[in-house]
Amino acid sequence: MTTKAYAALLRGVNVSGHKKVPMAELRALLTELGHGDVRTYLQSGNAVFTGAVGDEKALAARLEQAIEERFGFGVDVLVRDHAYLRAVADTCPFPADSLEGRQLHVTYFSEPVAASRLASLDAARYLPEEFRLGDRALYLYTPDGLGRSKLAEVLAKAAPADGVIATSRNWNTVAKLVELTRPA
Repeated sequence: MTTKAYAALLRGVNVSGHKKVPMAELRALLTELGHGDVRTYLQSGNAVFTGAVGDEKALAARLEQAIEERFGFGVDVLVRDHAYLRAVADTCPFPADSLEGRQLHVTYFSEPVAASRLASLDAARYLPEEFRLGDRALYLYTPDGLGRSKLAEVLAKAAPADGVIATSRNWNTVAKLVELTRPA
């Protein structure tokens, strides 16, 4: 059986005491679902695992269902393989190597987001903050960090369409997930 490395990105867990998903329990759950080499990164809902080559949406749906059964609440999950994570990092339109991890973020989307959704946004109004759309991803440069970003607030309301799952990671996490899913 051919296996592949994946990252599971859980949306909105362990934030301000809400939707608590202990990482040890998440690792156990992924193992119970038949995945191997399970590891977590930070407490913010990042897990990597190996599994049979399969449909990312189906893997995410299965994990969402298992989380709801185990913890009693729903969590949106995106599953992405190493090749996708690597491509997102490689095509970053900002100089990631010269920025601090807190200055650069990627919002991963479950589906492509049309540029037309953001066309009415006056990007110049938010400079020096900037964003660019990628493949099911939005890159966001916030020189003063995400917590102070006015552009991030506006994008959070404008970018995702109905039914599109969105979850953000800072550049340090983006790079670490690429590393953790790299084939041995």
